[in-house]
Amino acid sequence: MVYQTNGTCSKEIRLDVENGIIRSVEFVLGCPGFTQALSRVLVGMRVEDAIARLDGIRCLDKGTSCPDQLAQALKEYRNQTAGAQTVPTGF
Repeated sequence: MVYQTNGTCSKEIRLDVENGIIRSVEFVLGCPGFTQALSRVLVGMRVEDAIARLDGIRCLDKGTSCPDQLAQALKEYRNQTAGAQTVPTGF
């Protein structure tokens, strides 16, 4: 999944999630040391756990942050996959 960020130094987040587990995270632009560290810490973490830890983190007066934008990306992923896992009715 590729997520276009809003209001942060990073411009894009590239995610690979498998069975609800984060396999890789790559930030395009942003603070290199911080985004690399964040990416490494999150590999192997459940999507729901990452959302709970990152959602709402703010950077200065931006109203959001790279971690918060990652939480938004993971919420979007969760919403997209939730619909795909729904079993059709009427059979």
